Amino acid sequence: MPSIGYRDDYDADAEPIAAAIRARRGGRLLNLDRMLLHSPGIAAGWNALMGQVRASPAISPRHRELAICAVARINGADYEFHHHRGPFLDAGGRQAQLDALDDVAKAAANHIVFDEAERAVLALACESSRHVGIDAETMDAVRLHFPEPAATFELMMVVASYNMVSRLLVGLGIEPEN
Repeated sequence: MPSIGYRDDYDADAEPIAAAIRARRGGRLLNLDRMLLHSPGIAAGWNALMGQVRASPAISPRHRELAICAVARINGADYEFHHHRGPFLDAGGRQAQLDALDDVAKAAANHIVFDEAERAVLALACESSRHVGIDAETMDAVRLHFPEPAATFELMMVVASYNMVSRLLVGLGIEPEN
């Protein structure tokens, strides 16, 4: 049960952003959205930011979704993992990889299930989520596999943004939709 109730009534301030979120989500609002709508201004900013982060053209959808799933597992954000495991699989990820994310640090060293680029993504997600700072060796590996500055930046932005998401989800006890 969430710490505060989801918002379901939208006044003149909230309805335009609720409509924008519905448009981005294919016509529906998730529980996360219903929570964000307690503050329409923050919901509007969130929608704009996360729309851009999800589009991240400089990295592949598979790498983006791997980073999101890793952050979700590290932070115990089951809601986030629930919503991103499907897109990860749709982007070419494998179930064995999702299963290995039960221990992201161990997964980052798994040469059998993950390739070098994927291990760099996992190490970045692990270090950023747990320690904020990134070791030079990890950043070197990220830049090796994502050599364009935009790709490195966007990957870091995905990790940072989904740490924000998971902290809100876990902190307020937001539940997956039925």
